[in-house]
Amino acid sequence: MEELSEETSFNVNAKTIVAICFALLSIAGVYFTLVGKIQQMNVDLMRVESELEMNSEFRIKWPRGEMGALPDDAEQNLRLMYIEKYVEKAIEDISDLKLKMKELEGCIVDKK
Repeated sequence: MEELSEETSFNVNAKTIVAICFALLSIAGVYFTLVGKIQQMNVDLMRVESELEMNSEFRIKWPRGEMGALPDDAEQNLRLMYIEKYVEKAIEDISDLKLKMKELEGCIVDKK
């Protein structure tokens, strides 16, 4: 068996050299593609974690009123207060009418 030295020669044709270069470039391309996808997944994961944390904060603080209210909610609350006052006034008016009817009934019974 012959030993390798500086004077050892190799016979390699051009096809083999091109194939080796193509294989190395393919491997490098796959490597960089995988590294890019891993980095993108890390960024996506950080974004999802951030959104999850913000959603949890919103889920807890919104019902307590710690994050404010929508303008539509304020308008709706005003309308509800108006309706409540209207209903209270209507109930008072009905009570007054009942009293007046009893007075009238009492007057009609007294005249007989």
